[in-house]
Amino acid sequence: MESKNPKSELTVMKLKPIEATPESFKEFGQVIEASPDGEKFGPTDAQLDLSKGIPRFYIMNLQNRPLKFSTITHHASVTQCLGSIGGHVWYLGIAKPSLVDSEEVKNEKGKIAVQSRCGHFYVPPAVDDVRVFRIAGPKFIKLNRGTWHAGPLFKADAMDFYNLELSNTNVVDHTTHVFKKENGVIFSIDE
Repeated sequence: MESKNPKSELTVMKLKPIEATPESFKEFGQVIEASPDGEKFGPTDAQLDLSKGIPRFYIMNLQNRPLKFSTITHHASVTQCLGSIGGHVWYLGIAKPSLVDSEEVKNEKGKIAVQSRCGHFYVPPAVDDVRVFRIAGPKFIKLNRGTWHAGPLFKADAMDFYNLELSNTNVVDHTTHVFKKENGVIFSIDE
């Protein structure tokens, strides 16, 4: 559902959240849930790629993250894991990875690839490809390399999150697309 605001010429896209399950989220990464202690490593464990730097695992305090967004970000060199401390409900805007190899950019004329300030190439996410996931309970999300994400977003005034990425991810591997500027769109979570 969308609505136009004649004052600002922006379109508000209302998105219904999808419950994050291993099946519903598999195109974007993984939903990691509790497993018995001593269980051997397998496909339900986070399949991480932290090979391009020093891993950073920290508690991220976020404040005032209402259920709307107009920017979306990806990290081309690393997987990222996010989870709320205490298992509180939160939301994540998502679009599938759109990284392209520099050879593909030269050979495929149909793609409108952009070079990130970080050096890699990507195709900007389409408005129609954006989804919102609802994450609740004792689980975390592992984002595949290049998965576009907006959030964490939540209703509370503040929340704490576990975050696993690289020590310099937000400095050297942070590409952002601004839907408000590029497409005149703001996304709102229709709860």
